[in-house]
Amino acid sequence: MLKFKVVNHIYKPTGEYEWSLSHAQVPFAYLHPEGFIRIFFATRDSNSCSSTSFIDVDPHDPTKILYKHNKPVLTKGDLGYFDDSGTMPSWFIKHNSKLRLYYTAWNKSKEASYRLSIGIAESDDEGVTFKKLYKGPLLDRSIHDNIWVGQPCVLFDEGIWKMWYLSCEKIEYIDNHPEPFYNVKYATSTDGIDWKRNGEICIPFNHKNGVDSIGRPFVFKEHGIYKMFHSNRSAHGYRDNPNKSYNICYSESIDGLIWEQKQLSIEGLNNEWCNVMNEYTSLINVDEKTFLFFNGNGFGESGFGVAELIK
Repeated sequence: MLKFKVVNHIYKPTGEYEWSLSHAQVPFAYLHPEGFIRIFFATRDSNSCSSTSFIDVDPHDPTKILYKHNKPVLTKGDLGYFDDSGTMPSWFIKHNSKLRLYYTAWNKSKEASYRLSIGIAESDDEGVTFKKLYKGPLLDRSIHDNIWVGQPCVLFDEGIWKMWYLSCEKIEYIDNHPEPFYNVKYATSTDGIDWKRNGEICIPFNHKNGVDSIGRPFVFKEHGIYKMFHSNRSAHGYRDNPNKSYNICYSESIDGLIWEQKQLSIEGLNNEWCNVMNEYTSLINVDEKTFLFFNGNGFGESGFGVAELIK
């Protein structure tokens, strides 16, 4: 069994910037070449439109903030574009000396709240600025993904680009609110740009056990085994019921396609900022320590914190 212990809360916006009034969502930890940890996250303005920014923290004590960036590094697109309602970081990977960002793009929807797709941007200054590579999405809904796709995780492995991403299968009105049901699917690419998919499901629903949606896959490979952190929730009552809400889970796979959930223990999830939800993880190894960054209540409205692996 993997065991972690919550160290502390790290960050949430204080509202000093118009583009960052609330939320520090989907944190992603990146070990900067200068040795510190750069944590990218999504934050919201008064219209709930997301943009991407970052803070830098001490690699030995991630609760110690070294620097807070005062502007977004990736913002929403122009009216009518696939990302005109916001951009949310999902995965960062070095490629040809640049930092590549696969991001979730948002469109508002009158009937279904929102629609998601996947975009790409690159940085040549370690994430201080990003340039979108295309005006359109890399992945959008298709014959294999009916409603929307989002939150990709990307690895270059065995000479192939591999992606695990969320795919929304249906939307139902529950308590007068449109609730999406999404699982984790798989795609491959030869260049990280053009992706092939056939609807392969990696982490399926488990409605009998209250798993109606699976949030943000975080995949890494260790000793030949694919390992994934994800977060599961019910479609009913998950916004305020800890027993129904997002909780962090862990699964393993031999081939990256068929996954088996394993036991995971995280001490300290009764803290005020994460006592209802815990979700949207990012794992990083620094020296001999392993840190798990994650969001708490309100889909990141309470900000993010860190847990440490107990060895």
